[in-house]
Amino acid sequence: MQTPRATAEHSAAQTPPAAADQTPWWRDAVCYEIYVRSFADADGDGVGDMAGIEQRLPYLADLGIDAIWITPFYPSPQNDHGYDVADYCDVDPRFGTLADFDAMLARAHGLGIRVIIDVVPNHTSSEHAWFARALAAEPGSEERDRYVFRDGRGIDGSEPPNNWRSIFGGAAWTRADDTHGQPAQWYLHMFDATQPDLNWHNPEVGDEFEAILRFWLDRGVDGFRIDVAHGLFTPVDLADTATGDEASIFHQPEVHEVYRRWHRVLAEYDGDRMAVAEAWTDSPETTASYIRADELQQAFNFHWLLAEWSAEAFRDVVVQTLEAVGLVDASATWVLSNHDVVRHVTRYGGGETGLARGRAALLTMLALPGSSYLFQGEELGLEQVDVAPEHREDPAYFRGGSEGRDGCRVPLPWAGTQPPFDFGPGSGQPWLPQPAEWSALTVSAQSADPHSTLAFYRRALAMRREVNRGLDASVVLLDTAPGTLGFRRGDGLVCVINCGGQPARLPDEAGDVVLSSSPLDEPGTLPADTAAWFRAATATRPG
Repeated sequence: MQTPRATAEHSAAQTPPAAADQTPWWRDAVCYEIYVRSFADADGDGVGDMAGIEQRLPYLADLGIDAIWITPFYPSPQNDHGYDVADYCDVDPRFGTLADFDAMLARAHGLGIRVIIDVVPNHTSSEHAWFARALAAEPGSEERDRYVFRDGRGIDGSEPPNNWRSIFGGAAWTRADDTHGQPAQWYLHMFDATQPDLNWHNPEVGDEFEAILRFWLDRGVDGFRIDVAHGLFTPVDLADTATGDEASIFHQPEVHEVYRRWHRVLAEYDGDRMAVAEAWTDSPETTASYIRADELQQAFNFHWLLAEWSAEAFRDVVVQTLEAVGLVDASATWVLSNHDVVRHVTRYGGGETGLARGRAALLTMLALPGSSYLFQGEELGLEQVDVAPEHREDPAYFRGGSEGRDGCRVPLPWAGTQPPFDFGPGSGQPWLPQPAEWSALTVSAQSADPHSTLAFYRRALAMRREVNRGLDASVVLLDTAPGTLGFRRGDGLVCVINCGGQPARLPDEAGDVVLSSSPLDEPGTLPADTAAWFRAATATRPG
């Protein structure tokens, strides 16, 4: 890779000013994930783009978010919808140009919205220039050492080097073509075969990614979401695992030195630049290891996302998360959905039940200290779509690794009574078809309804911004009725969620109602599948 540096005029997209109290903006921000293909289409080709994002930024400002995270928009063959990057320092023509990105960034900053972009350091596209040179080079060459190439096992090396399995299903190895008159080698790909893993033991890889970070920081981005942050290194011996899966492969200790280096790079730039890790872990303590003081600023709290609809499960995640981040003096993150999982309204049961539970979980999440990450469309109450096989595009589906992720990635409905619901200026369905029943869920329809999910999100985000001004990060768990979870933030706010099937008695600490996810019909009780905020009535104040 020959990474260009941004020219001086690109630095005009300055970051918004820091808060007066100098608290880093990301510690309690609400960040909205934009799945670039599915957010807004400006040119009518059925695929979202940079100009579409720019046009819809006022909607996000009105929603009340603080930052956006944009999924990969780099040049790519799109075998994994941009997570197979062919060039880390440009914009794919499907999504626009670097000038379109700069215009979007400047508009976002003008509206007070920070911009986080995805960086994909675990692997490149098989169409990346580095990989093309690796395939053309001989085994043992410098070109191949940028990736993980190995000789095969068995007669003539015809079997994979080990038993590792791809996260997308199937073997984690693909054999390269024999072009050198000797048994062909195999290359590692923990995801799709078109996503060869980089060899982070090679210092050239680390140097290149520092240059990539600086390219976008010089342009004015406020941070990075790090894809597969836990997977940059694999064991040097590439030994078989007990089951062939990735459990003992990822979270190698060397990864932390990479993030210490990235921390130093980010610290050179003003505006509290940050990075958040996509690190799937088996415990909050492991998650916290990525956010020590000299490493990354945040890591996604997937334990909250994975928790079942249960007050006990939510309580366990809250306690364990806050204890873990407290050990490293970091802030927590909370997330319910993203582009890789079934939308939470569907996970919580779907229909009116799932929607009520989704609102309650959102209100509970927003009351917790730290930052919250929203996935586009959740503010509309969208559910998972059952995408027909002929329209599927997710490589995880085709490799048999999962049911696929297309169902949470269907383009947003903005207005109108039939697809494409003003997603773009065209009249046909977008790249993934939208269900006709979304006509009642469009931004336009919900904006006219004060009782809609969109109206609720707007109220909740506005109230969170107001309430957060006077709260510290402390959380005190309350003694509540079975099936409920209650906690107090400082001396100002009480939050209670009822995950049970019947109305539940409120704790004595719950004073006047501030906001509720469903109507509170009986004084002193909280309906099932409901959360509410209250002013603290009997909080103990320090002496």
